[in-house]
Amino acid sequence: MNESANKTALLATLHCLTGCAVGEVLGMILSTALQWNTLSSVILSIALAFLFGYTFSTVPLLRGGLTLKKALTLALAADTVSIAVMELADNGFILIVPGAIHAGLDATLFWISLVLSLIAAFIAAFPVNKYLIAKGRGHAVVHQYHHQQHHDHAHHH
Repeated sequence: MNESANKTALLATLHCLTGCAVGEVLGMILSTALQWNTLSSVILSIALAFLFGYTFSTVPLLRGGLTLKKALTLALAADTVSIAVMELADNGFILIVPGAIHAGLDATLFWISLVLSLIAAFIAAFPVNKYLIAKGRGHAVVHQYHHQQHHDHAHHH
């Protein structure tokens, strides 16, 4: 695979990780502060990871002039598999580290586990995104819109 495809996969994975991380961290902080059980914590974190992941993909497309329906359709096509893989990896990691899911917000274990879980999510999702992009799927679906937007933006200055 060429350098450009690797760079596209890297950027797609980092982009996806950003949305996932915001949702995941927010979900874990809220559920830990509210002393929710494990299942509730995982469900909230996954729901927020998908919400923020899709939002981070949809907003630039809307700014690029696409309709909400088209932007959401593209975001769902581009990010669903990547977010799902990330969520499996990071929640799986948190669940296998003894005590991590129930560690308090003031515990080092909570924060180290969270950071390591996000690294695990990136490692799991990168080859998936690379494969999907090579097949013209995943982030490749929105890639043309990003290039168009940057191209249009460059002409306005």
